[in-house]
Amino acid sequence: MSMPLRPGDPARLGRYELVGRLGEGGMGTVYLGRDSDGGRLVAIKMVRPEFAHEAEFRGRFRSEVNRAKQVPPFSTAEVLDADPDHEPPYLVVEYVDGPSLAVEVREQGPLSGAALQGVAVGIATALTAIHGAEVIHRDLKPGNVLFARGGIKVIDFGIARAFEATSQHTRTDQMVGTVSYMAPERFDPVNGRPVTPAADIFAWGAVVVFAATGRGPFAADSAAGTAMRILTSEPDLAGVPESLRRAVEWALARDPEARPTARELLDLLLAGESPRPAVVTATSAATEIAPVPVKAKRGRTVAVLATAVAVLAATGIGLANRSLPGGSRAATGAPSPSSAAASGEPTSGSAASGRPAPKPSARSLSPLEKLQAIRNGKRKTLIHSVQLDKDLAMESHYTEIEAGDGTGKKSEFALIPAGVDFLFKSLAVSTPDRPVCLGVRLTEESAKLIQSECFAGPGTRFELIPAEKKDDQGRPAYYIYNDSSGYLLWDGDAFYVQEVGDGDPIYTFSFVDRGPLPSPSVS
Repeated sequence: MSMPLRPGDPARLGRYELVGRLGEGGMGTVYLGRDSDGGRLVAIKMVRPEFAHEAEFRGRFRSEVNRAKQVPPFSTAEVLDADPDHEPPYLVVEYVDGPSLAVEVREQGPLSGAALQGVAVGIATALTAIHGAEVIHRDLKPGNVLFARGGIKVIDFGIARAFEATSQHTRTDQMVGTVSYMAPERFDPVNGRPVTPAADIFAWGAVVVFAATGRGPFAADSAAGTAMRILTSEPDLAGVPESLRRAVEWALARDPEARPTARELLDLLLAGESPRPAVVTATSAATEIAPVPVKAKRGRTVAVLATAVAVLAATGIGLANRSLPGGSRAATGAPSPSSAAASGEPTSGSAASGRPAPKPSARSLSPLEKLQAIRNGKRKTLIHSVQLDKDLAMESHYTEIEAGDGTGKKSEFALIPAGVDFLFKSLAVSTPDRPVCLGVRLTEESAKLIQSECFAGPGTRFELIPAEKKDDQGRPAYYIYNDSSGYLLWDGDAFYVQEVGDGDPIYTFSFVDRGPLPSPSVS
């Protein structure tokens, strides 16, 4: 239900007429709007002026909106439009006419049975879609989970990064997010690990506890007390049914690397207490693991998730006993990706401690599973320039990056996930006390690719954007992009970074597996 507009509220934003207020938060105001092109009702988030005046924020806002548009709208509020250059900037998403999980629990009490299971599966499905598009939600909480006709919808995903990464107004005690649902690593943004999808998995566990009990798993009398319990105490799971307890324990592991991925979580929820082993086929591996071109990504992911509609229908998971406004009822839980049989990787069970069971090791990894392990920082790789037919090489005595022939350790790197971006760590030049990564050096003439300390900063974080064509060995190829400077290119003498305007860059890169690392690359 919307509230009336207040004096001083705009009457229009772009082509949208504003007809009411839906809410207000620290980052902006959310309005109910009507699209003048067709009369469709939409939700519009207008950014607060103090953020709007930051040029860096606008650039990141644009980037995050583009990523969020790649998320298939099975269990999420679809991102429809945005104008980062408007005064002030705004974002347009699908309007979901249904109560939030926070309101539902407050007014009707905690959920149980099929309704609770449907919420758990619906949110896990949404996170699988969101993470599959290389987006991190960053602010998953009961207020961002809506009961819609047809299932669960998760809103406000992905855009928080634009605020969190740029705002001079966001201090360490004013991080984007709600304390009760923040993962432990979120409380140490300077010395801690970068935010990864594992933070959303922790939030999933906390939200499910709230749905089942009406309180968070680390509830205290103050935000500071809650944060301390998250950092030092075990979660209070009293009232969480046994059917969900093991999944919740696994999701709330203090170590982010010990938590499941969204897909593993979904497999466990759909398989129950004894998930069956995965049956890996070439088709399933290619569907679930292979990166896809930007232009085709949305359609491919939609097709993958569509295959799961029958899976949830067969489980009987639903929200049949929960009434929605106007007398309608929430239908079955949101569609989910296919379970272990089509996951493309072994299913991790959950031990009593909440830790994943060991994965079978008898089967060798497929090329696409190796690529996934490379992107997760588990295997060594060459960074292969497809057009040059050369590999990036780093010599200890030379700061600029060379084009090598792929022989020797000088061309071996490890990818370090940094949120949805990556750092590229040299395995030739790095030492235990001085890790060395690829970085960008800005000069008046150019932005060269050089050696740099491995810290997650604007000059060391790179995005992998899937290209349309693969390399000559059939490996997926990517454009390598730095938010601050542009695409990785070659000028005949050296690698450099530069924006390319409206056209596609010339140079793409693929990742050639060079075997497992002795330990994970993130240290």
